[in-house]
Amino acid sequence: MTAEDREMFNRIMEFADEAMPDIDPEKVRVSEQIDKLRPILQTIAMERSMPVEEVFIKYMDLATEHALEYEQKMKDDFGDIMSTV
Repeated sequence: MTAEDREMFNRIMEFADEAMPDIDPEKVRVSEQIDKLRPILQTIAMERSMPVEEVFIKYMDLATEHALEYEQKMKDDFGDIMSTV
């Protein structure tokens, strides 16, 4: 993830924490999540001169990448503990 990508991802995540603090992403439809994120997605799209849909797709890609990085970090940090259980 580039520094620019990380900055965009963090902006969206900060907005999401404020706009939908009590929403469980696994229980709320994606369309509802997109509606809540639309203001920040539109702002970033205008700043970068790209369609909102592309910003959302990029965000989803970055979220997946972030999740994989986190999972790998947990395995690296706690792999020994998990393998003995």
